[in-house]
Amino acid sequence: MLKRILRLLITLGGGSLGYIIGKITVDSNLLSKVGINTGSSVKSILVIIFSILLFMVLFYFISSYVTKLIIKSIDYLEKRIQKLPTADMVLGIIGGVLGLIVASLLSSLVKTASALSTIVTFIMTLVFVVVCADVAVRKKDDILAMFSNFKRPSTIKEGKTKNIPKGTAKVLDTSVIIDGRIFDLCQTGFIEGTLVIPNFVLDELRHIADSGDGLKRNRGRRGLDILNKIQKELSIKVQIWEGDFKEIPEVDTKLLKLAQVLNGKVITNDYNLNKVAEFQGVPVLNINELANAIKPVVLPGEDMKIQIVKDGKEAGQGLAYLDDGTMIVVEDGRGHIGENISVTVTSVLQTSAGRMIFAKTKLGA
Repeated sequence: MLKRILRLLITLGGGSLGYIIGKITVDSNLLSKVGINTGSSVKSILVIIFSILLFMVLFYFISSYVTKLIIKSIDYLEKRIQKLPTADMVLGIIGGVLGLIVASLLSSLVKTASALSTIVTFIMTLVFVVVCADVAVRKKDDILAMFSNFKRPSTIKEGKTKNIPKGTAKVLDTSVIIDGRIFDLCQTGFIEGTLVIPNFVLDELRHIADSGDGLKRNRGRRGLDILNKIQKELSIKVQIWEGDFKEIPEVDTKLLKLAQVLNGKVITNDYNLNKVAEFQGVPVLNINELANAIKPVVLPGEDMKIQIVKDGKEAGQGLAYLDDGTMIVVEDGRGHIGENISVTVTSVLQTSAGRMIFAKTKLGA
């Protein structure tokens, strides 16, 4: 049906063009210059009718090709529009309208009506519309976050997508989800506000869970299990953020951008992400730093009883571990591997990776 309507419209368009050309031909006496007399009104009408019929027949034959091209273009636009998020489409239209208004205001300043000014005005209008629409789509998250400030924060149910109260959002990193300690930390009640799980982090977890590497696959599945436990077993508010920053390829950079948009904080145990966040001024809650901060304080000169489990890197060194995983480097401990001995703490080194204790065997032990 659409094809028939289009062919009819194209044919009628050809007839209209034929009428215009026939009228111009008669009025300008072009045929009389080649020996054809169109002085009488009947001949003039016949020329116009012939021109109309000629162009209608011509456009009818080419209408099938033009119709196919139009239908393919419509199908292409429909598919692109269906893939386009509603927010992007609405903001793009609003941005285009604003660009059109700005261009109209600027073009009203041009007093001349010459052909050059018309061309310049058209190009300027097109540029403003395209630029404003593109900026509105690229800044979608910032715009939506700005308007969300004017709304009363609503209750966020587990796993549902609603407005996130700004300043309370805690954006979860992939590494901290796989780590699993976030569940225990949330269970204690030390984490307040809303846990934000970006959709691109879920995609990364799914990709890891589908990996051909058995270790990666187990890590990905563990991360998904942790998220399910947080949603089902804890009363903390959970938000699945379904947006994306398509212009940003790296997941870590997207996390920092989202934290800036929500005015929230990133929860991670990734050392590199922590440093980049500090450089960009994004607040970070590092679980490793928290774990190190709450470890028991050990001072130089204290005595402790430990079991040497293996040798160290340097000659004569032995290694032992506390229950919380803190490594103890014991001078002259290599000869006591497998033994429980008393040692005296000589120094404590605090690093971003954790705490290391240096000790020496106690005299007489």
